[in-house]
Formats: sequence, C-alpha cells, structure tokens
Amino acid sequence: MRTSVLLSLVTAFCLMLLSMPAHAQATRTWISGVGDDANPCSRTAPCKTFAGAISKTAAGGEIDCLDPGGFGGLTITKAITLDCGGGEGGQVGSILVSGTPGITVNGAATDKVILRNMDINGIVQSTSAGTIGINVTSASSLSLENVNVMNFANACINITPSTHANLFVFKSVLQNCAGGGVISSTTSGINRVNISDSQIVQSGVGVTAGANTDAMIYHSTISNNPSGGVTANASTGLVSTDLSTVSNNQVFGVYATSSGVVRMSNTSVAFNNGTGLLSDTGGQILTWQNNWVAGNATDGSRTGTITPQ
Repeated sequence: MRTSVLLSLVTAFCLMLLSMPAHAQATRTWISGVGDDANPCSRTAPCKTFAGAISKTAAGGEIDCLDPGGFGGLTITKAITLDCGGGEGGQVGSILVSGTPGITVNGAATDKVILRNMDINGIVQSTSAGTIGINVTSASSLSLENVNVMNFANACINITPSTHANLFVFKSVLQNCAGGGVISSTTSGINRVNISDSQIVQSGVGVTAGANTDAMIYHSTISNNPSGGVTANASTGLVSTDLSTVSNNQVFGVYATSSGVVRMSNTSVAFNNGTGLLSDTGGQILTWQNNWVAGNATDGSRTGTITPQ
C-alpha cells in the first residue's frame, strides 16, 4: 500500500511539473547591447533585443534598457512599458529598422502600451527604408514620452485600429517621415489623440485627423512639413490647437475639408505657410479670435468664430 501511495504522489508531482511553464515571466526584464536573448533577461543577465525580452515579460510588465544599444524592431501584443532612460550618460536606447515598421502594436482592445526615452529610426536614406515608425492596429492606448521617431517612408505614427484607441504624445519629436507625422482614423468609436510639448517636422502632413478622430495639439510646433501642417479631412475629424505654432509648411498651415473641423486658440499660423488657413468642401476653421495669422504666401481666413467663455 505504501508503495502504491508513493507511486501516486510521484505521478501527481510529475504531472504538475509538466503543466508548469518552462520559464515564468518576470514583471521587469532588462536588455543590453552586449546581452544575449538566451539569457533570462534579468538585471545581471540581460537579453539583447526587445523581441527576445518581450516573451519573458509578463503582461503589464516593463522592459528596461541598460545602455544605449540598438534593440531591434518589435511587435507588441500585450500591455507593456518599454523604457530606455537608463542609457549611459543619459543616452537613450534605439530601434533601427529597414523595410519594416519600427514598432507594431497589435494587442487587445484593453491593452495599454507605454514607450519612454527611445529613438525609432527608419534610415529613410537607405534603399530599403523603414515603412512606418509606429503602427497601431489594436490597443486601448499608446503613450509616447520623450520618444524620437524619424526617417520612415510612410507615417511616423499611424493609428488606424478597427476599434478606437487613444494616443498620447508628450515631449517627443516626429521628423522626416514622408507619409506624415501622425495619421489617425477608426471605423468604431473615437480615436482620442493628445499631442503636447512636442515637435512634428519635415513629415508629409504634420497631423491628419481622419474619420472618427478627436485630436488636441497643445504647446507644440508643427513646422517645415512639405505637404501641410494640420488637417481635419473627414466629417467626423476634429482638430483643436492651443498655444501652438504652425509655420513653414509648404502647401498649407491649417486645412479643413470634407466637413472636417479645426478649432484654434492662441495659435500662430505664420511665417511662410503656403496658405495659412484653407477650407473647402464643407470644412470649418473656427477660432477664439486670439490667433496670429500672418506672413504666409496667402493668409486665408477662418469660416467662423467661437465666443470666449
């Protein structure tokens, strides 16, 4: 009987071991330019790439950079934080890609993704440039804090989920993306886009609010974009600007078309925009009458005003 009981206990223990994961996921993992993806991604044995570390990081966890290495492109399918603020001498880690997006966010509609202190570079001068800086196809929200996205053949940030998502861009720079700085649209709900204390430069149209998008641009610069500065180009597209500068955009500064709406307060649309304020096809540019529109090839005009409260 004792032998039988012992055999049963051993069998149960073995079955329990088989049901356990080979490696438990950590809430915080680490990567380094001199790491190895075969490592457990611990502080003392870091991985080498984001892709190597994310499978060893629990949902809702964090991947931190130990140095300013190049950590490769990534597809994110769960809630996660990537933070490269720990680089030597304050330098940030980076993602350098060719022929692919820098980061693809394709998680659940409840997943929140945070990117901090990093460069995402598509080396657009190469024969195989990166396609999109950050491509959001499904998520609850994406937050950028001190992130530089640059040199992509298409948009720096493309947020076009089938179910709405939120985008927060804070103290970041989007530059030299041929397809545009931020492009937003969705077929369900409303994309909420908030851009503050940031720069969007040399990138197609700086900000495009397409279908079902409500975008707020605060204390930011939209400048030197070859196609235009800010546009609402759908009947359910809305852009509001406050304490911001829209300058030196080749075709237009602010453009409302296809019944889209732009609302402006404390905003300078000045200095060499092709047309400062441009509207057609039912588009509306509504102002609080406290903006500066001057020095453009053609200044243009608002379509209406909003009474200050």
